[in-house]
Amino acid sequence: MKNKIALITGASSGIGEATAIRLAKEGFDLILTGRREHQVEKIAQWIREKFKVGALPLCFDVRNQEEVKNAIDSLPSSWRPIDVLVNNAGLAVGTSALQEGIIDDWERMIDTNIKGLLYVSRAVSPMMIENKSGHIVNIASIAGKEVYPGGNVYCATKHAVDALSKGMRTDMLKHNIKVTNLAPGMVETEFSLVRFKGDQETADNVYNGMQPLTGEDIADTIAFAVTRPAHVCLNDILIMPTSQANARDIERN
Repeated sequence: MKNKIALITGASSGIGEATAIRLAKEGFDLILTGRREHQVEKIAQWIREKFKVGALPLCFDVRNQEEVKNAIDSLPSSWRPIDVLVNNAGLAVGTSALQEGIIDDWERMIDTNIKGLLYVSRAVSPMMIENKSGHIVNIASIAGKEVYPGGNVYCATKHAVDALSKGMRTDMLKHNIKVTNLAPGMVETEFSLVRFKGDQETADNVYNGMQPLTGEDIADTIAFAVTRPAHVCLNDILIMPTSQANARDIERN
C-alpha cells in the first residue's frame, strides 16, 4: 500500500521539523519546504535513513507567489497526490506599538503568515480536489483568538488565519477535504528569537519560570488530527501550556 504524502512548510526547524519527524513515524512520505536549503536537505536525508520513508526537499520562499507555483508545479507525478498540507511557515517580528510600527516588520508578517499560506494553499488544494480527499492544517495561534500589547499586526495576521481556516473548511466541504485550525499558546522554538531579532536573552526570558509547549507537542497534535477516521474532522484546536490560561495570564515560578 502506498504511503500517504504530507507537505510541510517551514520544515527546517521548530514545529515544522518536529511535525516532519512525527509524520514520518506515522509512515507518511514527506515534502519538506523551507528557505534554508541546506537545513531542509539535511532533515530530509536524516528522515529517509531513520524512518525508511520518502522525503523530498523543496526550497522556496512562501512569500514569493511565483516561487511557490514553480516549486509545486515541478513536483514529479508520484509526489503530486498530496494527502496532507501543513501550513506551518510563519513568524512574529517586533513588539512595537502600532503608532511606532516598523513597516518592514509588518510586511514580513503579512507576506508570510497570510499571503504565504494563501499561495501554498492555492497551489496544493486543486490536487486534493482532483483526488476528492485531503487535509489542510493551518498553524494559527492564541494570537488569532485574542490580542495583547505589542501584538497588533501579528495578532491580526493570525486572526486572518483563523478566518481563512473557516473559509477553507466551507469551500472544501463539497470536495471531501478536511481543514483544521491549530492555535498554540507559548511554544519554545526559534519563534521568540526571530521576534526579538536575535536577542537571545530577551527570547529566553519569554519562557522564564514556566514550562512552554514544545514543537513535539504540536507535532503530536497534528499527527492526531490527520489520523482520525475519514468521517472525523477537528475543525479548531486551541492548545496551551498548563501554566498559561490565555495570551496574558501565565503562572511563573
